[in-house]
Amino acid sequence: MSALKAGDSFPEDVVFGWVRPSPETAGFNACGVPTKYPASSRKITPRATMTLGAIPPLDKARKLMQADTLEFKNKKVVLVSVPGAFTPTCSANHIPGFIAKTAELKAKGVDQVVVIACNDSWVMSAWGKANNIHDEFIIFASDDDCKFSKSIGWMTSPDRTGRYALVIDHGKVTYAELEPAGGVTVSGADAILAKL
Repeated sequence: MSALKAGDSFPEDVVFGWVRPSPETAGFNACGVPTKYPASSRKITPRATMTLGAIPPLDKARKLMQADTLEFKNKKVVLVSVPGAFTPTCSANHIPGFIAKTAELKAKGVDQVVVIACNDSWVMSAWGKANNIHDEFIIFASDDDCKFSKSIGWMTSPDRTGRYALVIDHGKVTYAELEPAGGVTVSGADAILAKL
């Protein structure tokens, strides 16, 4: 697959790892259990968190599993990729803009902001907590093994995703920009808001 551009359909079978925010995992030292965030995957994916040791009745377990959970198909999503969690530019300049402009993004019809990096789900969850994120409007997810970023060719090194942003409106890419080295211009919140 090559780089995405406006007008493309978002690729199928894209899955990110994440830890769903919950009261049980709100504390900075609470890890939570990583699960899959099915951006565009038709694979059966858990849709609820079960407590350790709980075994639900079979009919309830079936309801917890959804065969067709295409998160990006039915939403307007801003996908933001950063080279790494807790890194200086990402933490000081890039992601704070999205947090500060949450109301403006929602007013423009954005349903969710998904921040990805190649860090694992626990690190991404901790970064979300460090940014005081406790809901699902902005989620911090893992591009496991950089699989998605590699598939579109937007990497800065073999183990670091590029800094880029995509807007996906009900499965269609309406904005796709990769940052030139060393800046936050085309992938920042202001650039995204200008294109919505």
